Amino acid sequence: MTKANIQTPVINYNKEGFDKSLLVELYKRLLKPRMIEEKMLLLLRQGKISKWFSGIGQEAIAVGVASALHPDEFILPMHRNLGVFTTRQVPLERLFEQFQGKAGGFTKGRDRSFHFGSIEHHIVGMISHLGPQLAVADGIALASKLAKEGKVTVAFTGEGATSEGDFHEALNVAAVWDLPVIFLIENNGYGLSTPVNEQYRCERLADRGIGYGMEAVQIDGNNILEVYRTISHYAQEIRKNPRPVLIEAMTFRMRGHEEASGTKYVPQALMEEWAQRDPVLNYEAWLLEESILTKEEAEALRKAIKKEIDSAWKKAEAAPYPEPSIEHELADVYAPFSQQVVQPKSSAKSRRRFVDAISDALRQSMERYPNLILMGQDIAEYGGVFKITEGFVEQFGKERVRNTPLCESAIVGAGLGLSIKGYKAMVEMQFGDFVTCAFNQIVNNLAKLHYRWGQNADVVVRMPTGANTQAGPYHSQSTEAWFFHTPGLKIVYPSSPYDAKGLLNAAIEDPNPVMYFEHKYLYRSLAEDIPDDYYTVEIGKARTVQSGNDLTIITYGLCVHWAVEIMQQIEGVTAEILDLRTLLPWDKEAVAAAVRKTGKVLVAHEDCLTGGIGAEIAAWITEHCFEWLDAPVMRVGALDTPVPFVKPLEQQFLPYSRMKEKIEELIAY
Repeated sequence: MTKANIQTPVINYNKEGFDKSLLVELYKRLLKPRMIEEKMLLLLRQGKISKWFSGIGQEAIAVGVASALHPDEFILPMHRNLGVFTTRQVPLERLFEQFQGKAGGFTKGRDRSFHFGSIEHHIVGMISHLGPQLAVADGIALASKLAKEGKVTVAFTGEGATSEGDFHEALNVAAVWDLPVIFLIENNGYGLSTPVNEQYRCERLADRGIGYGMEAVQIDGNNILEVYRTISHYAQEIRKNPRPVLIEAMTFRMRGHEEASGTKYVPQALMEEWAQRDPVLNYEAWLLEESILTKEEAEALRKAIKKEIDSAWKKAEAAPYPEPSIEHELADVYAPFSQQVVQPKSSAKSRRRFVDAISDALRQSMERYPNLILMGQDIAEYGGVFKITEGFVEQFGKERVRNTPLCESAIVGAGLGLSIKGYKAMVEMQFGDFVTCAFNQIVNNLAKLHYRWGQNADVVVRMPTGANTQAGPYHSQSTEAWFFHTPGLKIVYPSSPYDAKGLLNAAIEDPNPVMYFEHKYLYRSLAEDIPDDYYTVEIGKARTVQSGNDLTIITYGLCVHWAVEIMQQIEGVTAEILDLRTLLPWDKEAVAAAVRKTGKVLVAHEDCLTGGIGAEIAAWITEHCFEWLDAPVMRVGALDTPVPFVKPLEQQFLPYSRMKEKIEELIAY
């Protein structure tokens, strides 16, 4: 970093509205993150920390924002916002343990630097993908608005991340819903080594807010008083009149993206120019010039802060690293939850189609959980494309049954934000295929949150799925295997109206993220008598559909019905048909028992064969049940092609005919 010797401030400070005590307090708050950074850079060279993302030169933004907000208003910071954590008085000892990966850190050594949150301090940290936290801020702001708390949420982002789709989705949703959120862009000149002229063509990033119908301003991010005044002004307005605001804070990154990358790509003249605008040294020089602070007082403050930092570091350095424990690691993948199966209060039953059972579950869960919010495209007055939420607006109102823009990523992120504030969220994908647009939020945010820093994600994502409806490549895919590989998610996939209702109720009850798959072909082709009352089905338990002795068919979804139908066509042979119902975690005990019973096993699914869930189950059976097998474990699935549209091609694609052939092959083995 270019050293600056600033005797006379070049930043114009306006102290109107600030008393002396606040002016001095802001100086303390600016000084602390700068001094911590200076120590961290020294420790990095000594090999005592492994990586550092420096915010030197940008402290006024983080400190100004955190100082201007109420302590119980959420902030979603990024790499270079150490000042948010110190201003919110996160204990330095624990912060330093986090930086070292110690057991006492916020992530127990599982994640680095500022990739964590602390509900106690109303901070929700970032993930490496930069954009997703903006939508999480939407959800937190939505929860505050629904509860009429009169609170504002602030989400940080960088100028580079404004190119991400998540940025645009989050701003759009916030604008459409009038959410009380401030989006703050730290424009520090470079995205790693890419300068702003290669990042965007608009003159000011603040102008992007205008396109979304929100007020937007550009400020001097190195001027602590301007940052504080601007945030205070908009926060006071937004608390009374909820709406989003975009603020672009102009600053400069005085060190590399992280220390290893250096700054050789930055013109020296630019470094020297911005060094003269150092937010800490300028503010200190101004305080001295205005006789608000003396040199002796400034030096005393430095000594006190250094003592605090050194003491905290000494304690953190002596703290233990986490002891590797498979048991502890697995225990933190999901938020603790012991499901107590709920039985219906009465014996009354009614005939319900598959689609009606899902609607029943949503309605009764909405009645049971006043904090449950439904979100999805066209789900309000229109009732959704499958009419599952028809009539819900009249019963529950538009605040709880929310039409969304075409912003799948932002809506899943908003669901997570709602969860952070203690709400439950159900997000409907209009078709399961569209979940690709929300993939990052699901696999990197929802799924990993509890493992990383102990925050659960109480979100259910409903997924109308499957083929056999001549809907073509983008409305027919089986996508469950994409999520099966992701620790932290739960996956349920019912095949009957009874299970559809009970498992959806259970999924909403569970505080963990649940992917709920519902086969479109079954919506109106399948009906049975099910309880009228609310009830749940245990997640993680398979169901024996029918008993048999000659072979075992392990399957789920539409293939359950195909298995029953095919076995009715084969005389003199009976099959044990096991419906997994829950794909993650799947019922290993039930699978082992079904294998042991017949010794011959077919694993069947509608999804493409290669890389499908059946491969994992077949491999597990071979490894753990080998001594009971009388034949090779066989699999059947769809062709390894996209889903075709026209009926003859779709029927060829689907595994029905090959399923019958495999069953006959297995019987004859």
